Amino acid sequence: MENITLPVEGMTCASCVARVEKSIKNIDGVESVSVNLATEKASISFTEKIDLNLIASVIEDAGYRLVLPEQTHPVGETASNQTVEKHREESYKKIKSEFILSAAITAPVMLISMLMMTDWFHSVSPLSSEDLNKLLFLATTVIMFIPGKRFFLAAFKLARHFSSDMNTLIAVGTGTAYIYSTIVSLFPHWLGIVFIEQHVYFDTSATIVTLILLGKLLEARAKNKTSDAIKKLIGLQPKTARIIKNGKEIEVFLADVKVDDVVIVRPGERIPVDGVIINGSSSIDESMITGESIPIDKAVGDSVTGGTINGNGSFQFKAAAVGAATVLSQIVKLVEQAQGSKAPIQSLADKIASVFVPVVITIAVATFLLWYFAAGAFFVDSMINFIAVMIIACPCALGLATPTAIMVGTGLGASNGILIKNAESLERTCKVDTLILDKTGTITTGKSEVTGVYPVKPFNEIELIRIAASAEKLSEHPLAKAVVKYAEGKNLSLHEAEEFQSHTGFGITAVINGKKVTVGNVDFLSAKGIDTAGLLSVLPGVTDTTIMVAVDGIASGVITLADKIKETSASAVFNLKKMGIDVIMLTGDNQKTAENIATETGIQHYKAGVLPSDKLNILSNYQDEGKIVAMVGDGINDAPVLAKADVGIAIGTGTDIAMESADITLIKGNLLDVVKAIKLSQKTLSTIKQNLFWAFIYNVIGIPLAALGLLNPMFAAAAMAFSSVSVVSNSLRLRRVKLN
Repeated sequence: MENITLPVEGMTCASCVARVEKSIKNIDGVESVSVNLATEKASISFTEKIDLNLIASVIEDAGYRLVLPEQTHPVGETASNQTVEKHREESYKKIKSEFILSAAITAPVMLISMLMMTDWFHSVSPLSSEDLNKLLFLATTVIMFIPGKRFFLAAFKLARHFSSDMNTLIAVGTGTAYIYSTIVSLFPHWLGIVFIEQHVYFDTSATIVTLILLGKLLEARAKNKTSDAIKKLIGLQPKTARIIKNGKEIEVFLADVKVDDVVIVRPGERIPVDGVIINGSSSIDESMITGESIPIDKAVGDSVTGGTINGNGSFQFKAAAVGAATVLSQIVKLVEQAQGSKAPIQSLADKIASVFVPVVITIAVATFLLWYFAAGAFFVDSMINFIAVMIIACPCALGLATPTAIMVGTGLGASNGILIKNAESLERTCKVDTLILDKTGTITTGKSEVTGVYPVKPFNEIELIRIAASAEKLSEHPLAKAVVKYAEGKNLSLHEAEEFQSHTGFGITAVINGKKVTVGNVDFLSAKGIDTAGLLSVLPGVTDTTIMVAVDGIASGVITLADKIKETSASAVFNLKKMGIDVIMLTGDNQKTAENIATETGIQHYKAGVLPSDKLNILSNYQDEGKIVAMVGDGINDAPVLAKADVGIAIGTGTDIAMESADITLIKGNLLDVVKAIKLSQKTLSTIKQNLFWAFIYNVIGIPLAALGLLNPMFAAAAMAFSSVSVVSNSLRLRRVKLN
């Protein structure tokens, strides 16, 4: 499955989104599509190669415009952020210029229209009422065909396909008032009326267009703020980098840096890409990744991350990940995907939007007919009520209610080190009532240290550690790494394993210098037919994690290790329990170790000796009981459980596979961020519900008022314009939420 995200121009409401989605879905090869009104972008997933020009053509036929990247990007990559930002900036400038022109002309049109209602003005005016109306006609025509052109063109394109949207409502509403007033001013005999008896509504048409453009301008300005998170992340990348090429130091654009290039970083500079230091040392501010304000000392062999800030030292590093493969680019991509996705709560708004405009037009026509024929009202009064219904009903706020809150919420999460994969995960997180925690690397630091070595004769401590570390050298397990690190700390030379086999959740077997070495837990050794009774007797009162060592089937010693609990784990558990969430710890460690960890962190429910395959069954059992379960883990063996959980939360300091499987990634590896993620979900969902309430109630109240003749079209236009702004502004309040 590949994905591409591109800007779509011309969308104004929820029904536009539905139409664009429907058009793209009909293209062969497209698996799914999500169109976001707040970001004005379409995210398209497909399984076979697709011509972007074909997509652009289909969208254009629907009445909209797909903005293609200026440079060719391979299909499947996200469109360049430069293209998106440039499109957004150009759109804002265009709306601004249209509004200024419309407002400049509308002001005198409104003034003259109001003065024409006074006898004083007619007594001093050198022009007759007929001439003044012709002057108003000329001024309003400029507004209708220059700033207001966008509404009529869009409505015309849709009409060709027997479709309608917000533009249809505006075009028909303002167009009706304009055409009627034009006939009254230029051809009154067509209506069989005396000119002086009829009032014109040029001011209504002009004011409605101006107010709607003002609303769109304020909306565009507010929506720009919702994308601040992306802008800030992109701003962390330097535009250029210094590399060594053919023995010379040259400066190149960031896009030209290749894997294995040697990059030079000077004091105070941002690191351009990810890599490994090969020469020099420095302290690096990695707060944008880890959240820790204290710089971290880095030397040869240490990894560095693009976007982080170098301290006072200077160093060279070999590029390991560039372009879209860097950590920062992956974060940007994840935030973009989340902001472009749809939350389940939006489905109601989408269903209503799909039938909204035709229903509104029907109500507006019925309003006119009932007033004119049933109530016996004047044609003009009936027409005004018709226009008011058309204008008040524009579903802009409905289309923006969910995506703007999602954009701000995911952006706030990113700025707090919480990366949310999609809107569905963000909505579901606040419903979690059960939280399963992996122990190693989640509750604890995951960096176990050897605390004791207990050999059995004829082995001594040095021999036991040497042979165990030689066997464990090829293992990726944290306990294995701790044993190897301990041996290296004693400057022991290790042997190469002739054979190696890992038994996930139990231990490893290897052949070292012709001897078969078995390292693992007591059950593993017992299953291999090894008598462990003598090993257990050398460990009176020891509660640390233990690994047993056997050579050629004979028990040879025990190594104990301890994993330090993270400073924030106990506080996180306390806060989670305070929120009414049942916290459960799963660990492969022995019962005593699990009990000690649980006691220190305040966890009441835990299970020891759990195999990776058991975790999946335990989680499924809770789900079968009707629980909404979140799983927090960091290892490769946690990936299936993270994917199965209602909400999978990966510790960012863990493996890439775990993060790919999870719905949420905590960059800092801090369990308190689980609490923040739940609070963020609660606040975001609350904001969405507020937005949807006001969007719905606005139309529920506004349409009947307009139909009953209690709402002037100009007031309807003002209310419609500012309803969208209010929804976006309410979403922006999320940026001020404190998650601590």
